Amino acid sequence: MNCSEKAFSPLFSIITVTWNAAATLPATIASIAAQTCRDFEWLVQDGASSDATMTLVEQSGIEQRSAVSEKDGGLYDAMNRAIDRAAGRYLIFLNAGDAFAAPDVLQRLANVIALSPSGGGVGEGLLPGVIYGQTRLVDAERHVTGMRHLTAPEHLTADSFKQGMLVCHQAFIARRDLAPHYDLRYRYSADYDWCVKILKRSTLNVYAGDAPLIDYLDEGLTTRNEWRSLRERFKIMCHHYGTVATALRHISFAPRFLRRKLHL
Repeated sequence: MNCSEKAFSPLFSIITVTWNAAATLPATIASIAAQTCRDFEWLVQDGASSDATMTLVEQSGIEQRSAVSEKDGGLYDAMNRAIDRAAGRYLIFLNAGDAFAAPDVLQRLANVIALSPSGGGVGEGLLPGVIYGQTRLVDAERHVTGMRHLTAPEHLTADSFKQGMLVCHQAFIARRDLAPHYDLRYRYSADYDWCVKILKRSTLNVYAGDAPLIDYLDEGLTTRNEWRSLRERFKIMCHHYGTVATALRHISFAPRFLRRKLHL
């Protein structure tokens, strides 16, 4: 699909949640501005920043931007507000500091949609419910530090997430009509719950290939609160997959967790 030949308007809603993010937002802006596919809207949901965040947004040069700056109830509440504003067929959450891995990422996603059973025509149910891919990690200086420790599989179902969040939230592109609000009972892992719910609703999930979709800044909310996030994720897994099965499965996770901590 050539993005100048629009099947939907817009095809993508890129959502960026910010709060005093002036130090990390420039990389995000640059990656959006560089996209060869222009069939998107950029929705900034700002939590009433007191720094230069909104100035950077206004000076971004991205014409398809729409920004709201207001107090919110936290990250996931802000995401819910942005979902309510979104007009795109697909949602992409690209928060401050995260970036598209290459200028052709949106075009690659558009090509996947074009190759789906309904192509660029009618039949929303035949469009991919989820398009997903790999994630690369970067540090504060934008140096690539490696690939994410969990690799996105070539075949993805709701049961895949029994093994953990195999696809990074930013590399999980969801069809808007399948996306619920984030459950605000969860402070750190509502994105995991959100992805599982969408996968349960989706009948077609398409792998976008081995080339990374996202450069993820490995210093986010979940990273800083890792233990709390893991405990919350365990609770969510029990809800979706059963308590006994989840507890037994976590025994097999232990070696993987230790290898990650020891960088083996």
